[in-house]
Amino acid sequence: MAETLVDSNVLLDVLTEDPAWFEWSARALERQGDRSVLVINPLIYAEISVRFSRIEDLDDAVPVELFRRDPLPWQSGFLARKCFSRYRTGGGGRRSPLPDFYIGAHAAVMGMTLLTRDGARYRSYFPTLEVVAPS
Repeated sequence: MAETLVDSNVLLDVLTEDPAWFEWSARALERQGDRSVLVINPLIYAEISVRFSRIEDLDDAVPVELFRRDPLPWQSGFLARKCFSRYRTGGGGRRSPLPDFYIGAHAAVMGMTLLTRDGARYRSYFPTLEVVAPS
């Protein structure tokens, strides 16, 4: 079955019921969940943990029955750093931290689809990556 790595921005939209993005993110998450296994990694888990004071509440919000938890593959570290270096050399600011590149690299290395609201950046640095994002 296909796999979709779910970016933290999509999960946070749903968890916080973001007024601007909740509807799009909830629909996209449901659609991807119908056609693929939904996956998070330790970086995504860490990014969404900011909304929770207890780990048990976080685990309830992203249950293992709905979100498979994958480790970060070693190869994605290499690719993330190369893409991040290209970004910084090209004048990219600190707005886009290295963990975002690690998330894109994880999906690219493992052949997953990436569900995110930040499609343009991921498409430009990971051209072979299948990205589901707002138009």
